[in-house]
This record gives sequence, C-alpha cells and structure tokens, in this order.
Amino acid sequence: MDDQAADGRQDAQSVPGCYRHPDRETGVRCTRCERPICPECMIEASVGFQCPECVRGGGGTGHGPSASMPRTLAGGTIAADPRLVTKILIGINAAVFLAVMIEKSLLSDLYLVGAWPPAPFTPTQGVAGGEWYRLVTSMFTHEEIWHIGFNMLSLWLLGGPLEQHLGRARYLALYLISGLAGSALTYLLAGGSTASLGASGAVFGLFGATAVLMRRLRYDMRPIIALLAINLVITFSWTGIAWQAHIGGLVAGVVIGYAMVHAPRERRALVQYGTCALVLGVVVLLTLMRTAQLA
Repeated sequence: MDDQAADGRQDAQSVPGCYRHPDRETGVRCTRCERPICPECMIEASVGFQCPECVRGGGGTGHGPSASMPRTLAGGTIAADPRLVTKILIGINAAVFLAVMIEKSLLSDLYLVGAWPPAPFTPTQGVAGGEWYRLVTSMFTHEEIWHIGFNMLSLWLLGGPLEQHLGRARYLALYLISGLAGSALTYLLAGGSTASLGASGAVFGLFGATAVLMRRLRYDMRPIIALLAINLVITFSWTGIAWQAHIGGLVAGVVIGYAMVHAPRERRALVQYGTCALVLGVVVLLTLMRTAQLA
C-alpha cells in the first residue's frame, strides 16, 4: 500500500508533455483548451498563450482576423510551406551554378575579389573598383560540385527549422545579412587580389542562429555544438577555404539570431530589424574602410 501511494504521488507531481510533442515536458497550458504546450507551440494571446488549433479556430479572442493569426516564436506569420524561402535560395544557388558550368566566363564577373589588377596598378575590377555587387553575387556562386552540394545540404537541414521558427522575412534577413557579413570580413582581411565564392558565410550564419534558437527552446545543444566544432576545424585546417567568410557569417548569425528570439514583445520588430540594420551598417563601414586602403 505504501509503494502504491508513493507511486501515485510521483505521477501526480510529474510534468506533462506537450500535446503535439509528447517528449517535451512543459508547465504551460493553452488558456482556452488547457492542453499542455511547449515553447514551439505557444502562440501569444491577449491573456497567456494558446495552442495552434485554438488560434486557427478563432472565435472568442476579441481580436480581428489578422490579430488571431498564428505567430512563430519570433513573431512572424506561420506559413503553409515553412520551407518556401529555403527552397528558393537553393534554387538560386543551383541556377547560378548551372550558368557558370555552361558559361565559364561568368565566374570572373561573380566571385568576390577586392582589387584587380593588384597594386601598384589602379584597380579597375573588384569591390575596390566600384563593383560592390560582388559582395552579393559571390554568396550564390559555386565552382565545384562538392562545394555547392555541401552548402545546399547544410542550408536545407538548418534553413527549414529556422524559417519555421522565425518566419519568412526574418529568416531571409538573417541569411542575406550573414552572407554579406562574411563577404565584408573576407574583403577586409584577405588579400586584395584573392578571389572567393560560396554560400558558406550565410550557412555559418544559420549555424549561429540555430545554436541561439536551440538554447532558447532549451533543446540539447550538444549535436549543433559538435557539428559547428567539426566545421570550424575543417575551416582552419584545410587550405583554400576563406575562413573570414565563415567567422563573419557566424558572428552575424549569432547576433541577429539572438535579437530575433529574445526581443521583447512590446518592441519586437524594432529590436529585430534594428539589429539587422546595425549589422548591415557594420558591413558597409568595413567595406568603406577596405576600399579606402586598396584604392
């Protein structure tokens, strides 16, 4: 009898699991149906949090249709296809790769190079020569099949969950600005005549944001830390890799990712997009500094 009573008390005190993710314990319940919900399933309501099903059902919330739409953890709208932007980004990378394979001469107009010809000549090509667009085009350009294959696989694995949790606009801002930060740091620290290309800077930005998101959701971070550590070892041990792009993208991804998932609800958009603007401003500043050196 004593054993049965002890077991009963233990069961009564156990924390329930989320109704959509039973393996995740949670002490929060939907304010309408009282089902237990984990952080991923929590949707802001006028009072407390509601589950996705109650929000989709609407009614009784006192809000207009737009206010009762489901929201992501970062405040974005939940989309029917949570990987649409990721698919588009992969498609752009693949299209540029095929174009380069068909017409090799395109490569010299797309990769990132600081100044060409090198000193003492006045640069007529490269970012220092006014071709700032290379900071962007280099993010979508690959020359080797293994290079684009590895980057696109990483983009698919990391991008989908991030797009789902951040929303399309915030996710796209994270990807593009992380890639630009990687390009800017490469432009600043690499040799002026060194050419670089690839989506690695943006992908490392996704690594950084994923680590921040997993910590916010209290997931086991050991897998992402181990994967990131392996990639950093490869970055600094293999020759021919622009480590500057990886580090620049990683730092930008951590900063922007933290702002995305930790911004206070009252000033969420201001903090999130303000941080994006700040990082973008740093990118412009670094580019201007390096251009003054090379030109």
